[in-house]
Amino acid sequence: MSKWWRAAATTAGVQRSTASASRRSYFTIQAIPREVTGSRVSSRDRAQGRIPAIVFSQNCVQSKTNDPTSIVAGGSVSRKFLLTTERKQIKAIIDSIDLPFFYSTTFPLQIRAGSGSSTLLESGKVLPIKIHRDEETGKILNLVFVWAEDGTKLKVDVPVVFKGEHECPGLKKGGYLNKIRPTLKFLCPAEHIPQKIEIDISQLDVEDKVSLHDIDVHPTWKLLSKNEAIPVCKIKATAVDS
Repeated sequence: MSKWWRAAATTAGVQRSTASASRRSYFTIQAIPREVTGSRVSSRDRAQGRIPAIVFSQNCVQSKTNDPTSIVAGGSVSRKFLLTTERKQIKAIIDSIDLPFFYSTTFPLQIRAGSGSSTLLESGKVLPIKIHRDEETGKILNLVFVWAEDGTKLKVDVPVVFKGEHECPGLKKGGYLNKIRPTLKFLCPAEHIPQKIEIDISQLDVEDKVSLHDIDVHPTWKLLSKNEAIPVCKIKATAVDS
């Protein structure tokens, strides 16, 4: 079973690499500098249809010398910009890509001198890492991005997507798919960030499972998990009422 999984995962990885190049220019996020901060200024920006945002360089470091999976964001922050973005554009991006894939998709960013200005102050690729929302209304309050230039390594939570459910023998027998790990955390070069990890369950029977070590991925991705025997999913037998 493990051997079959490795072959299938390798094929999926090639498809993901081909698709990733085409989606990088999917949207170009337009932003303008925000020189003044504070809750009143942010409220005014939101009332004008803009969302306060920040972008900076994330320096990942290994916090424990004997643990290669202990990757954390370094204390130093560089190339930091306070911005505002257009709410309509951000909403259109999220509606088109859908969460949680938004957090594993890189976007071109252009910082212009002002709204409608042709003067370009800064540009580059960014990765969204956080959305702050109003707890009551769900409206977006703030956005956080990190620069995702080629050659830099970023810590990314990559969504897991399951396929082959209609052909799965275990599900046909009445079992159900237990999705144990909805995301997998990787340290990835910015140019090879996967939007998703696809796992084919079309040959799984009842009680079969797929573990972390069964999934082959791009050689530049580092899985940030201490135990690769942890299952990602398992076909469980449906409990029979007594």
